[in-house]
Amino acid sequence: MSESEIKIFRIIGTYQKKFRKYLFRKEVRALKEKDALEKALTQITSIGILRRQINIQEIKEISPDEAQDYLIRELSK
Repeated sequence: MSESEIKIFRIIGTYQKKFRKYLFRKEVRALKEKDALEKALTQITSIGILRRQINIQEIKEISPDEAQDYLIRELSK
């Protein structure tokens, strides 16, 4: 796999909002793990969550077949 090939990353974590803890799972396409994390954090903070409220538990590269997001799976074919 070349370095410039777009990969799919699954990011799992939690965030606090109004004294409740929410679990999230994001699947994003990116070249590097760092870029995927930034993209996911940007999406989550766009709904009014602060970065300090977010706790990332796992970042994992997955295959297009493992992707549960239909659009991501289709874009990777």
